[in-house]
Amino acid sequence: MARKQVSTRGGAVWRDRTKLTHSGNSPFENHGIVNPPVYHASTVLYRTMAEMQQKESRPFDYITYGRTGTPTTLAFERAIADLEEADRAIAMPSGLAAIAGALFSFLKTGDHILMTDTTYFPTRKLCDHQLAKLGVSTTYYDPMLGAGIEALIQPNTRVIYLESPGSHTFEVQDVPAIVAVAQKHDCITMIDNTWASPLFFKPLNFGVDLSIHAATKYIVGHSDTMMGTIAMREKYFYTVKSQVHGMGYAAGPDDCYLALRGLRTLSARMAQHQQSALQIAAWLQHRPEVERVLHPAFPGTPGHEIWKRDFKGSSGLFSVVLKPCSQAQLAAMLDGLQLFQMGYSWGGYESLVVPSNLGKARTAKPWKDEGPMLRLHVGLEDPEDLIADLDDGFARLRAGVPGESAAQ
Repeated sequence: MARKQVSTRGGAVWRDRTKLTHSGNSPFENHGIVNPPVYHASTVLYRTMAEMQQKESRPFDYITYGRTGTPTTLAFERAIADLEEADRAIAMPSGLAAIAGALFSFLKTGDHILMTDTTYFPTRKLCDHQLAKLGVSTTYYDPMLGAGIEALIQPNTRVIYLESPGSHTFEVQDVPAIVAVAQKHDCITMIDNTWASPLFFKPLNFGVDLSIHAATKYIVGHSDTMMGTIAMREKYFYTVKSQVHGMGYAAGPDDCYLALRGLRTLSARMAQHQQSALQIAAWLQHRPEVERVLHPAFPGTPGHEIWKRDFKGSSGLFSVVLKPCSQAQLAAMLDGLQLFQMGYSWGGYESLVVPSNLGKARTAKPWKDEGPMLRLHVGLEDPEDLIADLDDGFARLRAGVPGESAAQ
Protein backbone atom coordinates (compact mmCIF):
# COMPACT_ATOMS: atom_id res chain seq x y z
CA MET A 1 0.00 0.00 0.00
CA ALA A 2 1.80 3.13 -1.18
CA ARG A 3 1.47 6.36 0.77
CA LYS A 4 -0.63 8.76 -1.27
CA GLN A 5 -2.10 12.03 -0.07
CA VAL A 6 -4.97 13.66 -1.97
CA SER A 7 -7.62 16.29 -1.31
CA THR A 8 -9.85 15.64 -4.29
CA ARG A 9 -12.30 13.05 -5.50
CA GLY A 10 -13.65 13.08 -9.03
CA GLY A 11 -11.48 16.10 -9.90
CA ALA A 12 -13.12 18.49 -7.40
CA VAL A 13 -10.84 20.48 -5.09
CA TRP A 14 -12.11 20.35 -1.54
CA ARG A 15 -12.43 23.23 0.88
CA ASP A 16 -11.19 22.83 4.45
CA ARG A 17 -14.44 21.71 6.05
CA THR A 18 -14.86 19.01 3.43
CA LYS A 19 -11.26 17.91 3.89
CA LEU A 20 -11.86 17.63 7.62
CA THR A 21 -14.85 15.42 6.99
CA HIS A 22 -13.44 13.09 4.36
CA SER A 23 -9.64 13.24 4.06
CA GLY A 24 -7.95 10.04 5.16
CA ASN A 25 -11.11 7.96 4.75
CA SER A 26 -11.36 5.10 2.26
CA PRO A 27 -14.57 3.32 3.32
CA PHE A 28 -14.75 0.89 0.45
CA GLU A 29 -11.26 -0.35 1.13
CA ASN A 30 -12.59 -1.31 4.59
CA HIS A 31 -15.87 -3.09 3.85
CA GLY A 32 -17.74 0.21 3.61
CA ILE A 33 -16.91 1.19 7.19
CA VAL A 34 -16.82 4.98 7.49
CA ASN A 35 -13.92 5.33 9.92
CA PRO A 36 -10.53 3.73 9.20
CA PRO A 37 -10.00 0.76 11.51
CA VAL A 38 -7.23 0.63 14.07
CA TYR A 39 -4.42 -1.58 12.83
CA HIS A 40 -2.14 -2.89 15.57
CA ALA A 41 1.07 -4.24 14.08
CA SER A 42 4.71 -4.96 14.56
CA THR A 43 5.45 -7.67 11.99
CA VAL A 44 4.30 -7.19 8.39
CA LEU A 45 4.45 -10.25 6.08
CA TYR A 46 5.58 -10.39 2.46
CA ARG A 47 4.31 -12.92 -0.08
CA THR A 48 7.57 -13.12 -2.06
CA MET A 49 11.24 -12.23 -1.75
CA ALA A 50 10.82 -9.86 -4.69
CA GLU A 51 8.06 -8.00 -2.85
CA MET A 52 10.19 -7.79 0.28
CA GLN A 53 13.16 -6.38 -1.64
CA GLN A 54 11.02 -3.88 -3.53
CA LYS A 55 9.38 -2.50 -0.39
CA GLU A 56 12.59 -2.50 1.63
CA SER A 57 14.15 -0.29 -1.03
CA ARG A 58 11.57 2.44 -0.19
CA PRO A 59 10.36 1.48 3.29
CA PHE A 60 8.54 4.73 3.97
CA ASP A 61 6.32 4.44 0.92
CA TYR A 62 4.75 1.15 1.99
CA ILE A 63 3.53 -0.70 5.07
CA THR A 64 6.75 -2.49 6.02
CA TYR A 65 6.90 -2.63 9.82
CA GLY A 66 4.84 -1.38 12.73
CA ARG A 67 7.24 1.43 13.58
CA THR A 68 7.12 2.89 10.08
CA GLY A 69 3.34 3.20 10.33
CA THR A 70 0.16 1.21 9.86
CA PRO A 71 -2.82 2.06 7.63
CA THR A 72 -4.28 3.93 10.61
CA THR A 73 -1.15 6.09 10.78
CA LEU A 74 -1.28 6.76 7.05
CA ALA A 75 -4.94 7.78 7.16
CA PHE A 76 -4.20 10.41 9.80
CA GLU A 77 -1.05 11.61 8.01
CA ARG A 78 -2.94 11.91 4.73
CA ALA A 79 -5.65 14.02 6.37
CA ILE A 80 -3.08 16.34 7.98
CA ALA A 81 -1.18 16.77 4.70
CA ASP A 82 -4.41 17.60 2.89
CA LEU A 83 -5.42 20.17 5.49
CA GLU A 84 -1.96 21.78 5.63
CA GLU A 85 -1.79 21.77 1.79
CA ALA A 86 1.46 19.85 2.11
CA ASP A 87 2.82 16.91 0.14
CA ARG A 88 3.55 14.79 3.19
CA ALA A 89 2.91 14.66 6.91
CA ILE A 90 4.44 12.55 9.66
CA ALA A 91 2.63 11.58 12.86
CA MET A 92 4.76 11.85 16.00
CA PRO A 93 4.08 10.65 19.57
CA SER A 94 3.89 14.20 21.01
CA GLY A 95 4.23 17.83 20.05
CA LEU A 96 7.71 18.02 21.55
CA ALA A 97 8.68 14.89 19.63
CA ALA A 98 7.61 16.65 16.43
CA ILE A 99 9.72 19.69 17.33
CA ALA A 100 12.76 17.59 18.27
CA GLY A 101 12.42 15.37 15.22
CA ALA A 102 12.24 18.35 12.88
CA LEU A 103 15.24 20.07 14.45
CA PHE A 104 17.41 16.98 14.59
CA SER A 105 16.64 16.32 10.92
CA PHE A 106 18.54 19.43 9.82
CA LEU A 107 21.02 20.29 12.58
CA LYS A 108 24.45 18.81 13.28
CA THR A 109 27.47 19.64 15.43
CA GLY A 110 28.76 23.11 14.62
CA ASP A 111 25.45 24.43 13.29
CA HIS A 112 23.58 27.50 14.53
CA ILE A 113 19.84 28.01 14.96
CA LEU A 114 17.84 31.23 15.24
CA MET A 115 15.02 30.53 17.69
CA THR A 116 12.19 32.94 18.43
CA ASP A 117 12.40 34.24 21.99
CA THR A 118 8.70 33.53 22.47
CA THR A 119 8.97 29.82 21.80
CA TYR A 120 7.21 27.09 23.75
CA PHE A 121 9.34 26.66 26.88
CA PRO A 122 10.16 22.94 26.30
CA THR A 123 11.57 23.98 22.90
CA ARG A 124 13.88 26.43 24.68
CA LYS A 125 14.98 23.66 27.04
CA LEU A 126 15.65 21.40 24.06
CA CYS A 127 17.92 24.05 22.55
CA ASP A 128 19.69 24.89 25.81
CA HIS A 129 20.34 21.29 26.80
CA GLN A 130 20.01 18.54 24.18
CA LEU A 131 21.12 20.58 21.18
CA ALA A 132 23.82 22.37 23.16
CA LYS A 133 25.28 19.02 24.22
CA LEU A 134 25.64 18.15 20.55
CA GLY A 135 27.47 21.38 19.76
CA VAL A 136 24.56 23.26 18.19
CA SER A 137 24.43 26.94 19.23
CA THR A 138 21.20 28.91 19.61
CA THR A 139 20.50 32.63 19.32
CA TYR A 140 17.10 33.78 20.59
CA TYR A 141 15.65 36.62 18.56
CA ASP A 142 12.96 39.24 19.09
CA PRO A 143 9.88 37.81 17.32
CA MET A 144 9.06 41.23 15.89
CA LEU A 145 12.34 41.58 13.96
CA GLY A 146 10.82 40.60 10.64
CA ALA A 147 13.35 41.16 7.85
CA GLY A 148 15.74 42.57 10.46
CA ILE A 149 16.55 38.98 11.40
CA GLU A 150 19.09 39.05 8.58
CA ALA A 151 21.53 40.85 10.90
CA LEU A 152 21.60 37.73 13.12
CA ILE A 153 22.44 35.25 10.36
CA GLN A 154 25.81 33.58 10.87
CA PRO A 155 27.80 31.57 8.31
CA ASN A 156 26.72 28.37 10.08
CA THR A 157 23.03 29.30 10.57
CA ARG A 158 21.06 26.32 9.36
CA VAL A 159 17.54 26.74 10.79
CA ILE A 160 15.26 29.68 11.55
CA TYR A 161 12.48 28.61 13.89
CA LEU A 162 9.24 30.56 14.29
CA GLU A 163 6.24 30.30 16.58
CA SER A 164 3.45 32.65 15.64
CA PRO A 165 1.70 33.80 17.70
CA GLY A 166 4.33 33.48 20.40
CA SER A 167 3.87 31.33 23.47
CA HIS A 168 2.13 33.17 26.35
CA THR A 169 2.65 36.68 24.89
CA PHE A 170 1.12 36.12 21.42
CA GLU A 171 3.31 38.30 19.23
CA VAL A 172 2.53 37.62 15.55
CA GLN A 173 5.62 37.27 13.39
CA ASP A 174 6.07 38.57 9.84
CA VAL A 175 6.43 35.11 8.34
CA PRO A 176 6.86 36.15 4.68
CA ALA A 177 9.63 38.60 5.58
CA ILE A 178 11.53 36.02 7.64
CA VAL A 179 11.07 33.35 4.98
CA ALA A 180 12.54 35.68 2.34
CA VAL A 181 15.66 36.16 4.48
CA ALA A 182 15.92 32.42 5.14
CA GLN A 183 15.69 31.57 1.45
CA LYS A 184 18.34 34.15 0.61
CA HIS A 185 20.73 32.47 3.05
CA ASP A 186 19.73 28.86 2.35
CA CYS A 187 18.24 28.31 5.82
CA ILE A 188 15.45 25.88 6.65
CA THR A 189 12.36 27.49 8.19
CA MET A 190 10.11 25.73 10.69
CA ILE A 191 7.08 27.04 12.53
CA ASP A 192 5.04 25.87 15.49
CA ASN A 193 1.56 26.43 14.09
CA THR A 194 -0.41 24.91 16.97
CA TRP A 195 -2.26 28.08 18.06
CA ALA A 196 -3.90 28.72 14.71
CA SER A 197 -4.50 25.12 13.70
CA PRO A 198 -4.29 24.36 9.97
CA LEU A 199 -7.66 26.09 9.56
CA PHE A 200 -6.52 29.61 10.36
CA PHE A 201 -2.95 29.62 8.99
CA LYS A 202 -1.23 27.45 6.39
CA PRO A 203 2.52 28.03 6.75
CA LEU A 204 3.63 26.19 3.61
CA ASN A 205 1.59 28.59 1.50
CA PHE A 206 3.76 31.38 2.97
CA GLY A 207 6.98 29.62 2.02
CA VAL A 208 7.75 27.92 5.34
CA ASP A 209 9.50 24.57 4.90
CA LEU A 210 8.06 22.60 7.85
CA SER A 211 4.82 23.15 9.77
CA ILE A 212 4.74 21.59 13.24
CA HIS A 213 1.73 20.94 15.47
CA ALA A 214 1.25 19.76 18.99
CA ALA A 215 -1.76 17.80 17.75
CA THR A 216 -2.38 16.95 21.41
CA LYS A 217 -4.16 20.30 21.50
CA TYR A 218 -6.73 21.44 18.93
CA ILE A 219 -6.42 18.56 16.48
CA VAL A 220 -7.15 15.88 19.08
CA GLY A 221 -9.35 18.31 20.98
CA HIS A 222 -10.34 16.07 23.88
CA SER A 223 -7.40 16.24 26.32
CA ASP A 224 -6.82 12.50 26.17
CA THR A 225 -4.09 11.84 23.58
CA MET A 226 -0.46 12.85 23.04
CA MET A 227 0.27 13.54 19.37
CA GLY A 228 2.44 15.70 17.12
CA THR A 229 2.66 16.28 13.38
CA ILE A 230 5.21 17.56 10.90
CA ALA A 231 3.97 18.65 7.45
CA MET A 232 6.30 19.42 4.54
CA ARG A 233 6.95 19.41 0.82
CA GLU A 234 8.05 16.17 -0.81
CA LYS A 235 11.71 17.16 -1.00
CA TYR A 236 12.05 17.14 2.78
CA PHE A 237 10.06 13.99 3.53
CA TYR A 238 12.83 11.38 3.37
CA THR A 239 15.23 13.57 5.33
CA VAL A 240 12.75 13.96 8.17
CA LYS A 241 11.19 10.50 8.07
CA SER A 242 14.54 8.70 8.05
CA GLN A 243 15.70 10.82 11.02
CA VAL A 244 12.65 10.32 13.21
CA HIS A 245 12.47 6.65 12.27
CA GLY A 246 16.12 6.21 13.17
CA MET A 247 15.51 7.89 16.55
CA GLY A 248 12.77 5.36 17.30
CA TYR A 249 9.80 7.72 17.16
CA ALA A 250 6.47 6.07 16.33
CA ALA A 251 2.95 7.32 16.94
CA GLY A 252 0.66 4.57 18.24
CA PRO A 253 -2.26 3.49 16.05
CA ASP A 254 -4.84 4.06 18.79
CA ASP A 255 -3.60 7.62 19.22
CA CYS A 256 -3.68 8.21 15.46
CA TYR A 257 -7.26 6.98 15.42
CA LEU A 258 -8.25 9.36 18.23
CA ALA A 259 -6.45 12.25 16.52
CA LEU A 260 -8.24 11.56 13.25
CA ARG A 261 -11.55 11.37 15.08
CA GLY A 262 -10.83 14.70 16.75
CA LEU A 263 -9.90 16.24 13.41
CA ARG A 264 -13.42 15.62 12.09
CA THR A 265 -14.92 18.22 14.45
CA LEU A 266 -12.06 20.74 14.32
CA SER A 267 -13.98 23.33 12.30
CA ALA A 268 -16.99 23.35 14.62
CA ARG A 269 -14.82 23.45 17.73
CA MET A 270 -12.52 26.20 16.46
CA ALA A 271 -15.48 28.40 15.54
CA GLN A 272 -16.78 28.16 19.12
CA HIS A 273 -13.34 28.60 20.70
CA GLN A 274 -12.84 31.72 18.62
CA GLN A 275 -16.24 33.27 19.32
CA SER A 276 -16.14 32.65 23.06
CA ALA A 277 -12.52 33.78 23.46
CA LEU A 278 -13.19 37.06 21.64
CA GLN A 279 -16.21 37.70 23.86
CA ILE A 280 -14.29 36.99 27.07
CA ALA A 281 -11.21 38.93 25.98
CA ALA A 282 -13.39 41.97 25.21
CA TRP A 283 -14.97 41.69 28.67
CA LEU A 284 -11.55 41.45 30.30
CA GLN A 285 -10.35 44.61 28.55
CA HIS A 286 -12.75 46.64 30.66
CA ARG A 287 -11.97 45.04 34.00
CA PRO A 288 -10.24 47.34 36.50
CA GLU A 289 -7.97 44.46 37.61
CA VAL A 290 -6.58 44.01 34.07
CA GLU A 291 -3.58 45.94 32.76
CA ARG A 292 -3.85 44.62 29.20
CA VAL A 293 -5.11 41.75 27.09
CA LEU A 294 -2.68 39.90 24.81
CA HIS A 295 -4.73 38.51 21.94
CA PRO A 296 -3.65 38.69 18.27
CA ALA A 297 -7.11 39.83 17.17
CA PHE A 298 -6.95 42.89 19.44
CA PRO A 299 -5.18 46.14 18.50
CA GLY A 300 -2.20 46.77 20.73
CA THR A 301 -0.98 43.20 20.69
CA PRO A 302 2.35 43.18 18.78
CA GLY A 303 1.79 41.96 15.24
CA HIS A 304 -1.97 42.60 15.23
CA GLU A 305 -1.83 44.06 11.70
CA ILE A 306 0.17 41.02 10.52
CA TRP A 307 -2.48 38.75 12.02
CA LYS A 308 -5.16 40.63 10.06
CA ARG A 309 -3.11 40.26 6.87
CA ASP A 310 -2.14 36.58 7.14
CA PHE A 311 -4.55 34.69 9.39
CA LYS A 312 -8.11 33.53 8.75
CA GLY A 313 -9.16 33.48 12.40
CA SER A 314 -8.13 33.18 16.03
CA SER A 315 -8.27 30.38 18.55
CA GLY A 316 -9.29 30.12 22.18
CA LEU A 317 -5.87 30.84 23.74
CA PHE A 318 -4.73 34.26 24.95
CA SER A 319 -3.25 35.99 28.00
CA VAL A 320 -4.09 38.83 30.32
CA VAL A 321 -1.63 40.90 32.32
CA LEU A 322 -3.11 41.87 35.66
CA LYS A 323 -2.30 44.97 37.63
CA PRO A 324 0.19 44.29 40.43
CA CYS A 325 -1.24 42.19 43.25
CA SER A 326 0.09 39.90 45.95
CA GLN A 327 0.58 36.16 45.54
CA ALA A 328 -2.10 35.65 48.16
CA GLN A 329 -4.57 37.70 46.14
CA LEU A 330 -3.73 35.79 42.96
CA ALA A 331 -4.11 32.47 44.76
CA ALA A 332 -7.45 33.58 46.17
CA MET A 333 -8.64 34.24 42.63
CA LEU A 334 -7.33 31.08 41.00
CA ASP A 335 -7.88 28.53 43.75
CA GLY A 336 -11.62 29.11 43.82
CA LEU A 337 -12.32 29.04 40.08
CA GLN A 338 -14.95 26.45 39.17
CA LEU A 339 -14.67 26.29 35.36
CA PHE A 340 -11.23 27.70 34.59
CA GLN A 341 -9.22 24.87 36.11
CA MET A 342 -5.43 25.08 36.49
CA GLY A 343 -3.55 22.65 34.28
CA TYR A 344 -0.98 22.55 31.51
CA SER A 345 -1.66 22.05 27.84
CA TRP A 346 -4.74 23.50 26.13
CA GLY A 347 -6.88 22.93 23.06
CA GLY A 348 -9.35 20.55 24.68
CA TYR A 349 -13.04 21.15 25.24
CA GLU A 350 -12.50 22.47 28.77
CA SER A 351 -11.34 25.91 29.91
CA LEU A 352 -7.95 26.24 31.60
CA VAL A 353 -5.84 28.90 33.28
CA VAL A 354 -2.17 28.99 34.27
CA PRO A 355 -0.19 31.82 35.86
CA SER A 356 2.91 32.66 33.84
CA ASN A 357 6.33 33.76 35.03
CA LEU A 358 8.40 34.91 32.06
CA GLY A 359 11.47 35.95 34.01
CA LYS A 360 13.59 33.06 32.71
CA ALA A 361 11.67 32.50 29.49
CA ARG A 362 12.68 35.72 27.71
CA THR A 363 16.27 36.66 26.92
CA ALA A 364 16.26 38.63 23.66
CA LYS A 365 13.78 41.17 25.01
CA PRO A 366 13.27 41.09 28.78
CA TRP A 367 9.72 40.98 30.09
CA LYS A 368 9.02 44.19 32.04
CA ASP A 369 5.41 43.99 33.19
CA GLU A 370 5.13 44.10 36.97
CA GLY A 371 1.73 42.45 37.36
CA PRO A 372 1.12 38.70 37.05
CA MET A 373 0.13 37.15 33.74
CA LEU A 374 -2.60 34.58 33.27
CA ARG A 375 -2.82 32.42 30.17
CA LEU A 376 -6.42 31.47 29.47
CA HIS A 377 -7.73 28.74 27.26
CA VAL A 378 -11.40 29.31 26.57
CA GLY A 379 -13.16 25.99 26.13
CA LEU A 380 -16.59 25.04 24.83
CA GLU A 381 -18.61 26.03 27.89
CA ASP A 382 -21.16 28.83 27.66
CA PRO A 383 -19.10 32.07 27.69
CA GLU A 384 -21.52 33.72 30.11
CA ASP A 385 -20.77 30.99 32.67
CA LEU A 386 -17.03 31.47 32.09
CA ILE A 387 -17.36 35.23 32.56
CA ALA A 388 -19.26 34.67 35.82
CA ASP A 389 -16.47 32.34 37.00
CA LEU A 390 -13.83 35.00 36.30
CA ASP A 391 -15.98 37.71 37.85
CA ASP A 392 -16.20 35.72 41.07
CA GLY A 393 -12.43 35.21 40.91
CA PHE A 394 -11.78 38.93 40.61
CA ALA A 395 -14.01 39.55 43.64
CA ARG A 396 -11.85 37.13 45.65
CA LEU A 397 -8.69 38.81 44.33
CA ARG A 398 -9.87 42.21 45.51
CA ALA A 399 -10.88 40.83 48.89
CA GLY A 400 -7.88 38.51 49.21
CA VAL A 401 -10.26 35.81 50.41
CA PRO A 402 -9.86 32.28 49.00
CA GLY A 403 -12.86 30.47 47.64
CA GLU A 404 -13.69 26.76 47.68
CA SER A 405 -11.78 24.90 44.99
CA ALA A 406 -13.78 23.01 42.38
CA ALA A 407 -11.61 20.00 43.24
CA GLN A 408 -12.85 19.91 46.80
